[in-house]
Amino acid sequence: MSSERISSDDKSPSILRQALDGLYLWSGYLAGAFLVAIFLIMLALSAGRPLGIDLPAADDFASWCMAATAFLGLAHTFRSGEIIRVGLLIDRFSGRQRQAIEILCLVIGAASMLYFAWQAIQMTIFSWRFNDLSQGVIAVPLWIPQLGFSGGLMVLAIAFIDELIHVILGGSPRYERPPAETPEEVIERAMQSGA
Repeated sequence: MSSERISSDDKSPSILRQALDGLYLWSGYLAGAFLVAIFLIMLALSAGRPLGIDLPAADDFASWCMAATAFLGLAHTFRSGEIIRVGLLIDRFSGRQRQAIEILCLVIGAASMLYFAWQAIQMTIFSWRFNDLSQGVIAVPLWIPQLGFSGGLMVLAIAFIDELIHVILGGSPRYERPPAETPEEVIERAMQSGA
């Protein structure tokens, strides 16, 4: 998804809007880079096995890349409207009631993400302060792989707060796509999401 898709509601994006959209987009790019790293690690493991080449701690590095991929991609996925959202209750409302429920959901989401991001950042700081090392074949300072986890949660918390402010100010949620109007649009969306 491009940054134009994310900021489609804005007529002339401000510097802050461009910076936030860039943050979400580059966080998504970084998640993609870690996904490519997983592929390369697994490819090296598969190619090295028949040749008798062992890559020490490759499983550890692949798992750290997987965690970084998952958490760094959350904010971009949220803002692009690709996170699975159960709207059984909220879809029954419209107008001011729906906006109030959206705001309540965003407050709960923002508070949860702030709490989890705070705890993840504290864990990363403690790992750095106490020089925690991984238990694998290669001793890696644990704060390094924890950066993807804590950084991804921090960017997601920022995305929730950003969206909360946008909806409080009367905007429609940018993570919610308008309903499909034609059968072709339903098929196109299904193909884009991989469903």
